[in-house]
Amino acid sequence: MRPNLREALLRNAVTLFSRSGYNAVSLRDIAKASGANVGSLTYHFGSKAKLLREVYERHTVPMNARRRELLGEALRISDPDQRLMAILRAYVVPAFVSSSEGDGGGAEFTRMRAVLSAEGNPDAQAIIADAFDETSRAFIKALADCVPGASLSGLVWRSQFLLGSLYYALINPDRVTRLSGGTVDGNDREAAVDQLVEASYASFRSLGVETRQSAAI
Repeated sequence: MRPNLREALLRNAVTLFSRSGYNAVSLRDIAKASGANVGSLTYHFGSKAKLLREVYERHTVPMNARRRELLGEALRISDPDQRLMAILRAYVVPAFVSSSEGDGGGAEFTRMRAVLSAEGNPDAQAIIADAFDETSRAFIKALADCVPGASLSGLVWRSQFLLGSLYYALINPDRVTRLSGGTVDGNDREAAVDQLVEASYASFRSLGVETRQSAAI
């Protein structure tokens, strides 16, 4: 058995899932793309669901660890506006800095995440939840502390919008370049981070404005 076969199976699983989704890709498809037999997959992973779980763990553990580290630094900021900005950067930056295909980012893995999230397969949904929900709740709590009185529904919805923007910025940067007629480089990750953070800051900060306006009526 080739010593790098396990890596090839994981890598080709991401490629195929990102193109066709979880439901349409079989173990046989992944094995064929890797020049292996199905027995190799069952030997290394046991099942397609366990294979997907390892894919997620390998990609998301480093990114979530970095997010937690940056979140801890952000929470030490006393000014709520500056803290809000730092919390948003703590969420966004690791997805770009970790934008290689092997450590939590990368267009292909991000595309796979988007495809599987939309597909709704129960196994995939459980794996996605295990990979992200705990960290996401920590960020929502931190955001809530910056915007006193904000409703949970507003915080959760706008967190979802942030995630969608992050997905799209990572997987289709060329659209920014094209729509700007080439005056904006969609592959400029630093600019993308700044734009995402600024837009999200305005979105979350407005929850506090809405709360104050409602209280004044």
